[in-house]
Amino acid sequence: MANRYKVTLTQSERTELTQLTRCGKTPAAKFLHARALLLCDAGEHGDPWKVADVAAALGISSRTVEHLKQRFVEEGLEAALVRKPPCKPRDVTFDGTFDARLTALACSPAPEGYQRWTVRLLADKLVELKIVDAVSVMTVQRSLKKTSCSLI
Repeated sequence: MANRYKVTLTQSERTELTQLTRCGKTPAAKFLHARALLLCDAGEHGDPWKVADVAAALGISSRTVEHLKQRFVEEGLEAALVRKPPCKPRDVTFDGTFDARLTALACSPAPEGYQRWTVRLLADKLVELKIVDAVSVMTVQRSLKKTSCSLI
């Protein structure tokens, strides 16, 4: 694969990265990223390694090194060292109302022909009663576990 992103560090960036790799309190991921950037430096003060050699030396994948180089070139040193948190919070699909209706259904008598409710039966019944459009068995199981509801 051709070298898409060329890392060229300034002397101040090299100094900062070197300090990060030499002090004993740097988190492991930040240490690896700093070390990889130092090894990939193609500036006047660096002797660049090949991506595969950097990955092998640090015990990470070559894709990780490529992504790191891309973040450095496009967003800068700080973005390359620290991963940004996800920008979009996860949507809450099932809330307390869902949990309450599920618990009420689980505490009701089992359907005809069954001795007790199973997680799969509950998931199917929730869809049948149009409480939700679709629900996985694992979502039902996690919700019941969260409310300490036992199907025994």
